[in-house]
Amino acid sequence: MNRSPLTYLFLIANMAIFALELAIGDPIIERYALWPLGAGFAPWQILSSAFLHGSLMHLGANMLGLFVFGRDVERALGSLRFALLYGLSIVTAAAAQLFVATWFSAPQPTVGASGALFGVMVAFAMLFPRRVIVLLFPPIPLPAPLFVVLYAAFELYSGVTGSMSGVAHFAHLGGLVGGFALMKLWRVRPSRR
Repeated sequence: MNRSPLTYLFLIANMAIFALELAIGDPIIERYALWPLGAGFAPWQILSSAFLHGSLMHLGANMLGLFVFGRDVERALGSLRFALLYGLSIVTAAAAQLFVATWFSAPQPTVGASGALFGVMVAFAMLFPRRVIVLLFPPIPLPAPLFVVLYAAFELYSGVTGSMSGVAHFAHLGGLVGGFALMKLWRVRPSRR
C-alpha cells in the first residue's frame, strides 16, 4: 500500500503542468507565474507559480528533492499534515519573494516548487535528525539538520550578494521558515529511525 500518495500526486502534477507549459509557452508564464506587486501580480499566482518551472533541469532538481524527502515526511506526518506543510511553505515562499521582488529587484516572474521543497526538507531534518544526506558534488555525507542549515546559509549568502541571479533565494528561505514554524507549532517529535 502506498503511504505517500500526495508526494506522487505532486510529482505527477508538476510534470504534467510542465508538459503543458512546453506546449503553450509564454502565455502560461505571463498569467500564472508569480509577478511582483504592481507588476502583474494576481492572488492565484501564489499557488499556480509553484507548479511551473523554468526548465527541465529546474523541474528535475525539484522533483528529485520532493521524491527523496517528501515520501518519508508524508509517511511520518500523514497526508493531511503533509498537504498543509507543502501549502504553507508555498505561501511563505511567495510572501518572501513578493516582498523582495517588489522592493529590491527588477520585476520578473518567479516559478518553481523550490519554496515548498525547502519546507519539506526542513521537516525531514526535524523528523529524521539522524539520517545522513550524501551530497552529489562533492560526495560528502552530512547529517540531515546540518545539510539543511548549510543549504539555508548558502541561499542567504547567494540572496544577499546577488550571486546566481535568476534564482529566487529568498523564496527558498521563505519556504524553509514556513515549514520550520509549522513543525514547531505541531511539536512533532523526531523519529527514531
